[in-house]
Amino acid sequence: MDRKVLFTASTYSHIVNFHLPYLRKFREEGWTVHAACGGAPMLIPDVGRVIDLPFEKSMGSPKNFKAARLLGAELRREGYELIITHTSLAAFFTRLALRGLGERPLVANMVHGYLFDDGTPWLKRSLLLGAERWMASATDLVLTMNQWDYDTAKQYRLGQKVVQVPGVGVNFARFDGVPVDRRGTLRKQWGIPEDAFVLIYAAEFSKRKSQAVLIEAMKRLPEQVWLILAGEGALREACREQTRALGLEERVVFPGQVRDVPGWYAVADAAVSASRSEGLPFHIMEAMYAGLPVVASEVKGHADLIADGVTGLLYPYGDGGACAEQILRLAASEELRRELARNAKANVEQYGLERVLPMVWGEYAALVQRETFAPAIK
Repeated sequence: MDRKVLFTASTYSHIVNFHLPYLRKFREEGWTVHAACGGAPMLIPDVGRVIDLPFEKSMGSPKNFKAARLLGAELRREGYELIITHTSLAAFFTRLALRGLGERPLVANMVHGYLFDDGTPWLKRSLLLGAERWMASATDLVLTMNQWDYDTAKQYRLGQKVVQVPGVGVNFARFDGVPVDRRGTLRKQWGIPEDAFVLIYAAEFSKRKSQAVLIEAMKRLPEQVWLILAGEGALREACREQTRALGLEERVVFPGQVRDVPGWYAVADAAVSASRSEGLPFHIMEAMYAGLPVVASEVKGHADLIADGVTGLLYPYGDGGACAEQILRLAASEELRRELARNAKANVEQYGLERVLPMVWGEYAALVQRETFAPAIK
């Protein structure tokens, strides 16, 4: 019997950046592997077929419902045994596509961070939580990455089985052996002084990632502090305009999407994050492994990785003044930076791919051993 698994995500890049080891593992175990995603097309290794879907970030976009209809037709045609969903948007519309199937494939939902928490406005939280509760009957396995998401999934029974895992696993090996001259080369290329105290935040420019908070903090920091905002996104130009309005354009660097993440981390003295919420953020874990002390907003995902004052420094979300105070505290003490970096690296190694992949694979294997098809969605 040809065993088929389908991975779904809102974008090609999400699968390419986070899930290639799992695609490869399924293929090595004899499965036919397909992927369904939207966004800019990319080559996805180890996949026999890619289903291009017209996903858009706005949950209510008509294109997302069109994507669900298209995917539903493919599900009937292909006869998958297992579907593994990623990203909140794709997870919802993938499960919506299962409606009407007499027998549906098994479904595992890898939660990269529910887009709501206790601080989310009531209406938005009710809608997003309601969507997850509606799709719970079509969810055989929920894998969460942080404590808040796990507790929520258990409380509201968002799947038949809920398991907390340490993310999807980070390939830390690429941060070993960074050329010693990379720091100086990139600083010279981008006009960053040798004696500057450099912060880095590698993330998509979006409302949730909150780069504006860091720019606000920068106006409170001395001239020797520089900020690198790496990435692309809808709010990138708005952030550039904010730096110009505050007279910070010489101290805030926008290198765009960077491939040499280890090299850019070598440029920096500390990593920062201003995100509204996270699952278990790669950029923080990579910074911790790379030996950078971290200053981050105190939100789910960050708080799971960082013990304040032990493995990093936290500040209240959205508070640019408090963020600046923590950065000043870090910049003023080399001893503190070394202690935080040492503790962080020792703690973050548990999230390495070589440790996490067997755990996640074990959950997938246990799921498919239970039964081949699950009840139809209610």
